[in-house]
Amino acid sequence: MHRIVDSRLVLAVRDLRESTRFYVDVLGFRRDFGDGTDGWSFLSRDAFKVMLGECPDEPPASELGDHSYVAYLRVEGVDQLHEEVSARGAQILSDPADKPWGLREFALRTPDGHRITFGEPIPAAG
Repeated sequence: MHRIVDSRLVLAVRDLRESTRFYVDVLGFRRDFGDGTDGWSFLSRDAFKVMLGECPDEPPASELGDHSYVAYLRVEGVDQLHEEVSARGAQILSDPADKPWGLREFALRTPDGHRITFGEPIPAAG
């Protein structure tokens, strides 16, 4: 059987050092391997993995409008995660809120302007 067994989001960033610092110090990621000297940072937090590639001459994600939405992450403890990254200085676009589609969500923006939304299913009443 053929199947996808893993994934890693690939994002172009203008300043690899600054973006890596943001993902590690603000979002709580860890470096999986390498030191960034090859123009790449391979990072992860829990099951989410990202590759940051330095592209200093490309337009930043902040200039891409709705194309700057890059990920929707289902999490456990959305309110606690929001508190954690807010305390570390993340640029929060929307605070946690219950949505009509049954998820509690918040969104943030990275230094390059990539927008990431985090959501957790709202427990059923009863």
